[in-house]
This record gives sequence, C-alpha cells and structure tokens, in this order.
Amino acid sequence: MSDHPASGADVRIVWFRDDLRLSDNPALSEACRDDGPVVALYILDDVSPGIRPLGGARRWWLHHSLQALAIDLQAIGIPLLLRRGPAGKVLPEVVEAVGARQVHWNRRYTAAGIAIDTALRTDLKAQGVEVESHNGSLLIEPFAVTKGDGGWFKVFTPFWKAARERIGTPRSPLPVPKPRQAPALDVTGDRLVDWGLLPTKPDWSGGLAKTWTPGEAGARERLETFLDDGLARYKAQRDEPAAGAVSMMSPYLAFGEISPVTLWHAAAAAGGGRSDASVEKFLAELGWREFSYHLLYHFPDLGQQNFQPRFDGFSWKGDPAALAAWQKGQTGYPIVDAGMRQLWRTGWMHNRVRMVVASFLVKHLLIDWRAGEAWFWDTLVDADPANNAASWQWVAGSGADAAPYFRIFNPILQGEKFDTAGRYVRDHVPELAGLPDKWLNKPWQAPSDVRRRADVRLGKTYPEPVVDHDAARQRALAAFQEIKDQA
Repeated sequence: MSDHPASGADVRIVWFRDDLRLSDNPALSEACRDDGPVVALYILDDVSPGIRPLGGARRWWLHHSLQALAIDLQAIGIPLLLRRGPAGKVLPEVVEAVGARQVHWNRRYTAAGIAIDTALRTDLKAQGVEVESHNGSLLIEPFAVTKGDGGWFKVFTPFWKAARERIGTPRSPLPVPKPRQAPALDVTGDRLVDWGLLPTKPDWSGGLAKTWTPGEAGARERLETFLDDGLARYKAQRDEPAAGAVSMMSPYLAFGEISPVTLWHAAAAAGGGRSDASVEKFLAELGWREFSYHLLYHFPDLGQQNFQPRFDGFSWKGDPAALAAWQKGQTGYPIVDAGMRQLWRTGWMHNRVRMVVASFLVKHLLIDWRAGEAWFWDTLVDADPANNAASWQWVAGSGADAAPYFRIFNPILQGEKFDTAGRYVRDHVPELAGLPDKWLNKPWQAPSDVRRRADVRLGKTYPEPVVDHDAARQRALAAFQEIKDQA
C-alpha cells in the first residue's frame, strides 16, 4: 500500500454511529492509545436491509451533531469523513482508501446492526484488517445479564436488581484523547449539506433550534443545568410537566453525545455519595433504558411485533381522522393536546405526558400502538429503536412488564393531578389560557358564560372531545375482554 497517502503509518479508523462524542468513547480511546494517525468515519446508511431511516427530527439533530463532532475531532487532530451508502460497501472502501490496518467501533444491539457488523468483521479480517468492537452505549450489555436459569429477563424490577449487582460502581469515564498530528490524507468525503438532513420546504425546525443545542458541549451544558436545579427535585416533581425537574438528557443519550457511565457518575457525585432518593430514581430511569435494550436484543422485532402474542388478535380501529387529530394536538383533551403540540414544537415531550398521550391513542381511540410508535419515531429528537418501541408496548399492555390494558389513564384527572396550576396546558394550548383552573382540563363542561369570558368557542377556537372518556373506557375494556376470552 505504498501509494496510500498515509503510507508507512498504522492508520486506524473509528467508525462513529450512535456515539457522537470524544469523552468516554471506548472505540475512540482505544484507537488513540498511541500517537498513530486516526481517521473518523460516519456513514449515513439508510439503505441496508433492516436499517430504519431516521425520522425528520433526528435528521435535524444529526446534522448539527455531526457539525459539532467534526469541530471537536479537528481540535485533536482527527479528520471526520462523511460517506453515504450501505455500510457493508462504504467501510471497506474507506479502509482501502486510507490504508487502514485497524477499525474500531462501539457495538450496536439491533438485529440489522449486529448483522452488518458481523459481516463486516468477517470481511475485513479476511483482508488482514484488525477489527475491535467496544461497549460505548450501555452500563451493561444485554447478554451480560441473565436469570438464574440462564434465560433473559422480561420484568424490569428483577432485571435492574441483577444488573445493579453486576454493574456495581461503573468504571470511571474515559478522558478525551490527547491531540495528535492530523494525517495527511488525500481522501474526500461527502459534504454534510448535500445530505439534505435539514427541513426546508417548510422549515419546521425553529422550535427545535430554540430548545436544543446538539453536540457534546450541549449535552454537558444540559447536564449541568439538571444537576444544579433539577436533580434535588427529581423524585418529588419528575411527574410534573411544568416543574422543570427532569434531565432532558434523552436525545443526547440517543445520539451518544454523552454516555450513561458519565451520567451515572455525575448524578452520584451530585448526591454527595450518600443514599439519595432522587439520585436512585434517576439511576433507575437509566435502568429502564438498559432494560429496553435488553428486550430489543432478545426480541429483535420489538418495534413491530406484539411482545405478548395474545395482542395479535386485538381489534384495532382504523380511524385516520382520529389519528390526525391526535397527531395535531386537536383531540379536545387539553393535557393530550399540550403534549402533542410540545412534541411538534420541540421534538420532545415530558415522560408523564408521553404515557398519557400514548394511552389515549391506544385505549381511548383503539388505534394500533405501532401508529403511535411511527409518529414518535418521526417527531422525537430522542427516538431510538429500544426505548421508543418498549415504551409504546408498555403503555399498550402488549409489552414486557406492561401496564395492564385495563389501566386507562383519565386525561382529565392526569392534567388536574400533575399540572395543578395549569402552566403546562396554558403554555402549549394558549387558546385555553383564560379558563379558570377548575375547567382547564374539561372545557366542554365549563358553563357557557365562563367559556365566553375566556373566548373559548368549542368547535371553533378549540375542538370538542373526539371521544367521550367514559364511553371510550368501556369500549377499551370490552376489546381487551375479547382477547382475554380468546386466550
């Protein structure tokens, strides 16, 4: 390979995927273990079999995250190459072009990702290229936690107990690699702008840009805000959507701009090393992410197939009008509409409200959970294949450790209980802002003179409810009874 631009050097490639950071990145750290030249590669692969293309919100985030990553890598002497196409073809081409002798990546846990990586490892090794994979995404990998009989867990609590015992205190986060001499490579990559990741006609990303700063620096800034202001209130107020007591770290985790190991140590340090209820609750939420990947690894069709087969016989309703009303935040139930509008505006939704809107779609409207999962996949900046699918199935009652189907969230009571002052609804459904708290979550029940003073005209300025709660609840229970009777 004497004609390669980096001839004579032990070039190493770091293939970035869902790990767009420099700190605590095992693949990057191992590739940088000495002063040899390192090349970073990101492949936009939305064509390989089984690979699910990113939704619109995540495409927006990816654009800005890759911009930030390129700048961060350049500062330590590592160029970032961008290529688009099937990874099984693109990676060997880049290996050949730069004369790489080693490739490092952090492992993936989807069936398609595993298949691609396994085939690439075989092909590259046959060409004399060393391949090393690492755990850069999880506290503990799905195959490392087993039941006493060797099987895998289907219930969260015993899973997390076993995982905590195995994890103990996680290893310390790895530092950012030291700067090195950038390789003089005569290899070109794609231009990020040519990938067309940003929305243009129309550009609906204004609310996302106001809410988020993608990239590793943005992750650190968001974490500091949470540690300073939210963590101490986390256990007590995490279910209140207007309280600002949640971390909002989920998109940074989804893109790997921060690692769960870093989050663990940061939360533990903020708790002063003592047993702190808010810290433990936060760590348990990291545990739910681990559990979701455990499920996805052992049940690869989690995003498409009912985890509990009895739900295969469920009589879902095809109701395009109701689905559209839900998507647009026009159901007539204020807490549901607030959540769906927050999602559209910011690419994110508070977790308590996610449960409420998901329950409403599946149980009030009897619309298949997969329709909701697909909408969230397209609109959430934090949508990932494990959390999104596992959470939808949990709410639907068809998943592992699921909320029973007969647990049907009352959107009126949920709004009154968790948004007591109405700040969340008034922020996202401003046409109801003038209603007194008593009627805010049930405007159709407000006396006509109260609605008139608040300039709320049902069916004109705000919709009538798409379904009656009590009738919808009874319909859902009857549908559930059908599959129970068939079992």
